[in-house]
Amino acid sequence: MKAIWNGKVVAESDDTVVVEGNHYFPPSAIKKEFFKETDTHTHCPWKGQASYYTLEVNGEENKDAAWYYPQASELAKNIENYVAFWNGVKVEG
Repeated sequence: MKAIWNGKVVAESDDTVVVEGNHYFPPSAIKKEFFKETDTHTHCPWKGQASYYTLEVNGEENKDAAWYYPQASELAKNIENYVAFWNGVKVEG
C-alpha cells in the first residue's frame, strides 16, 4: 500500500492493518521528512486518544492529515503507533 499526497509517496508498506476501512501503516513505513507533529488530539471510545501529524510536501501543508494512537487501548494494541490518513491523502495498493 502507498499513501500519496501532493504528488509524493509519504508512506509505503506491504504490512498495513485495516481498521474501520482505514489502512494503518507501520511507523517504519512513513517518510518522516514529510511529517510534523501537531497539538491536535481526538478520542475514540475503543482505540484511545489519537495524535496527529501535518503533512508538508512541496511547500504545501495538509493540516492533521495523518493520525496515530501512541498509547492505544488494549483492544487496539495491534495498531499502536501505526499511522492512518485522511483529508485528501490517497491510499492505494
